[in-house]
Amino acid sequence: MKNLLNAESAGNLEGFFKGLADTSRLRILNLLFHGELCGCDIQHVLESSQSNVSRHLTYLKNSGLVLDRRSGYRVYYCLTTSSSLDHKLLFEYLRSAFKRDKLFAADLRTLKEAIKEGACTVSESKPELASARSGSQPHMTR
Repeated sequence: MKNLLNAESAGNLEGFFKGLADTSRLRILNLLFHGELCGCDIQHVLESSQSNVSRHLTYLKNSGLVLDRRSGYRVYYCLTTSSSLDHKLLFEYLRSAFKRDKLFAADLRTLKEAIKEGACTVSESKPELASARSGSQPHMTR
């Protein structure tokens, strides 16, 4: 039984670190420390395609680091709320490491500005902003 528990714990750690082994996924986790986000907002901050962001989010979900929920045609993402010590220590370390990096700080500034302007619903509520952004990145579709 002891070996089974160790193997399970090692598998969890392996999954966590595989999930962390990409700058885009680290950037997404950094954004999710802000709270639950629509995929549109993540896509906006990363300036990446819907398919690329979706692929990274799926990887993070499969690694046990992120949860999602659907509301209409939007999908919202958040960090897992596990009570495991591994999750708590890992997230504590990441939060500290993200605070020391300029890229992650810039991403948070971009996110806060996007939320203030209503980036997730820009195409629905602010047509003038939607047309200005239409040349950059499309919203995620579900």
